[in-house]
Amino acid sequence: MKKIGLLSDTHSFWDEKFYTYFKECDEIWHAGDVGSMEVLNRLRAITVLRAVYGNIDNKEIRWELPETLRFTLEGVDILIKHIGGYPGKYDRSIRQQLQDNPPKLFISGHSHLTKVKYDPQLQLLHLNPGAAGVYGFHQVRTLMRFELDKGNIQNLEIIELGNRY
Repeated sequence: MKKIGLLSDTHSFWDEKFYTYFKECDEIWHAGDVGSMEVLNRLRAITVLRAVYGNIDNKEIRWELPETLRFTLEGVDILIKHIGGYPGKYDRSIRQQLQDNPPKLFISGHSHLTKVKYDPQLQLLHLNPGAAGVYGFHQVRTLMRFELDKGNIQNLEIIELGNRY
């Protein structure tokens, strides 16, 4: 079993609550728009980090991180991409890949809207952790935690960090 911490859209913002909520996690996943190497390195100091770059990330971050990340952990096939859309409205940059070879878990960020939605057509779970930073239109900053165990995604928590301003 692996405990996962998930966040997105930090936009260079660091909150000590990231450490508080993720210190017990086996891995942290960042779904893009990290914003700064400082945030990236502080997350790496907590535990294993898997991350993708987002549309606001600079050359240095894009050099460090891929645009998409696909891997299997605890028997779960996972795909992460910052701009990915959601079931019924997948972004065209990933739509064909999802249709041709759907993962069990698809994670995206970008919208700043927290979403948990099952796609019965592709038989995948979509997660968007919302935005953990203060930049954007969202009112409440959020992140997620969950567990992967023997092919199952379980014990999902949506955590509110407080208002963005």
